[in-house]
Amino acid sequence: METIKLNDGNTIPVIGFGVYMIPNDGSTYKAVLHALKAGYRHIDTAAAYFNEEEVGRAIKDSGIKRDEIFVTDKLWLQDYGYAEARMGLMRSLHNLGLDYVDLYLLHQPYGDVVNAWRALEDLKAEGYIRSIGVSNMTPNIWEEFVPQFKTLPAVNQVEYNPTFLQKPLRNILDPLGVYLEAWYPLGHGNKELLNHPLLAEMAAKYKKTIAQIILRFELQMGVIVLPKANELKHMKDNIAIFDFKLDAEDMHKIASLDTGKGSHDPETKGMGESLLANFKIHD
Repeated sequence: METIKLNDGNTIPVIGFGVYMIPNDGSTYKAVLHALKAGYRHIDTAAAYFNEEEVGRAIKDSGIKRDEIFVTDKLWLQDYGYAEARMGLMRSLHNLGLDYVDLYLLHQPYGDVVNAWRALEDLKAEGYIRSIGVSNMTPNIWEEFVPQFKTLPAVNQVEYNPTFLQKPLRNILDPLGVYLEAWYPLGHGNKELLNHPLLAEMAAKYKKTIAQIILRFELQMGVIVLPKANELKHMKDNIAIFDFKLDAEDMHKIASLDTGKGSHDPETKGMGESLLANFKIHD
């Protein structure tokens, strides 16, 4: 598995296995075990996914050394604020059965973001977190909060795929050495994208699947990708993308699919209040 170096000096695998919307009924445990067996070494979870315990149990039962697995977790809005954030991480570490997480993100950019970030900075200094980052920050939200931070985020995890290349955001992040992580890198099952004639033509040319073409494109764009798959075959396919490279002309053609619009707008009025009201991770 290829890795890249973050702006804090730590390394991260360029592909992670995301467990969003995988139930906490044994399904997450099975999926993570399969992913690790398939070769993944980066697992992405969150307190608000309600499946941390199964992620941690699968990591323990995999037989793979802890320091060979990169674990990302995320702090939920309910735990924003300095003291609350500290408690939120400790709760997640307990659920995971781990002493530290490799990357910890502010899951949503609303509420007491500044004090939550201050807690993450201190927890990183104390060794409970290796790297810290943010998620779902648009350029406007980034400019609202990040100038108040003492240290830069290592990553910003946002929606990203060939139809939504986040160009204004990349213009801010790239000069700062902040990596973009892609959730929905395959468009969340977008049939139009996954059956696009241009991508089908390239899949035939490179003897790869359309999903592999998309993920390879994103890696060559310098993005960390977090594809989700339920079947072992698809898990294996999604990481079988290191034996070929898209040429410059094909990269340009895929980039032309960009519409500048995604399925989720973090700047929607009332978004923070709505998320907090609808997702309660504890009493």
